Parts: sequence; structure tokens; C-alpha cells
Amino acid sequence: MKSKVTHASVDPKGVLIALVIIGLWFFSLIILLNYPVSWNAPLVYLGILIQMHLYTGLFITAHDAMHGLVSGDKKLNNAIGWFAALLFSYNFYSRLFPRHHAHHRFVATDQDPDYHHSDNFFAWYYSFIKQYISIWQILLMAVTFNILKLFLPTENLILFWMLPAVLSTFQLFFFGTYLPHKGENDNKHHSTTQEKNHFWAFITCYFFGYHYEHHDSPGTPWWRLWRVK
Repeated sequence: MKSKVTHASVDPKGVLIALVIIGLWFFSLIILLNYPVSWNAPLVYLGILIQMHLYTGLFITAHDAMHGLVSGDKKLNNAIGWFAALLFSYNFYSRLFPRHHAHHRFVATDQDPDYHHSDNFFAWYYSFIKQYISIWQILLMAVTFNILKLFLPTENLILFWMLPAVLSTFQLFFFGTYLPHKGENDNKHHSTTQEKNHFWAFITCYFFGYHYEHHDSPGTPWWRLWRVK
């Protein structure tokens, strides 16, 4: 299913916002990978949460690119989406793209790769994660980890590079898939939505808790989604 937005109508701020998220991820990661870890230091725990949120931002950036919302230039749009997806534990944009559009086209049916007929959180999460993790990702992460640990503290790599990526999958799944689509939803998008609270909606999943609104207006970028709430 193609996005309802035409490339000519894409807000030029989309590229800037995407690059800010990618830049913040790199900046935060560089600082934290060189930070002396102390379990008594609040920054350690805050750093994990910040990196988790920025990992989620990488995926949301790739998601917006799948809808053609990052740039009106198709090549630039796809390049940024590809890069953002790759930074998130070697996700491949070309693999994510058809799955996400199948979710929009066949929402809450057997053809929806994000959907699980059970409302069981763990069964659904397992089904969800199988759609988005491949053996190649695991191998590439393992190789990268073993190279990086030659130059960086292993503890920092685990705490600030690997753990936040795993936690982000739970964040994306819980707020962006499980809560919006669990249970019986008889509306045309088979989706629920968070109550209006823009701060909470941003902190939890870049406004994608406003999930009915996203399905109803897939041509709205994440940073404007609150406006259609």
C-alpha cells in the first residue's frame, strides 16, 4: 500500500529532523561508550533510557521514510531510511518496507505480519520479533561487537549499544503494536489510540500511541501526528 502523500507535498523539515535524530544517536553513543561505568551513577541508567529512546527514533525515522515522508527526493528519502534502519541492529530497509505496508493494507488479519490473534503479550512479541530479526542481523551484530570490544570497554558496549536496542524493541512493540491492536476493534483501522497527552505520547513512542490517527493519516510524519489527534 503506497503512502497517501505525494513527494511534492513532503515537508522539507523532514530531512533535518531525521538527521537530528541520527546525529543525537551517534553523539549520545560516543559519549556513553567512553563513560566510566559506575552502578551508583544515575547517568548510567539515564544513558540506557536515552539510548533506548533514540533507537526507537531511528526506527521511526526509517518508518517515515517507508511512507515517503522524510524527503521529497525519493533517493534521499530511501537513503536516509536505509541508513536509519541499518543503525538499528542492522535492520534492512528493503526487508522492513513490504512488511510495514502489508500491516497497513491487511491490518489485524492473517496477512498482517505485525498481528497476532492471541492477546498474550509474550506470544505476540515472539511472533512480532521473528518478522523483523534475521540470522544475518545476529551475525553482523556479533562480528561488530567483537571488533568494537578491541577498542571499547565491553561493559559499555553491552549497556549502551546492545541493551538499549533490545529494550527499544519492547518499546516499539508495546506502544506501537500491542496496545493499539490488541482486543476487538471494530473501527475501520482496527486500532485504538492513546488518550490525548502529547508529552506522554512522544516519550513512549514518538506519538505512535496515537495509532488510529496514524492509520487514518499515513501521510502525516511522526512529528506532526499530534496535530491530527
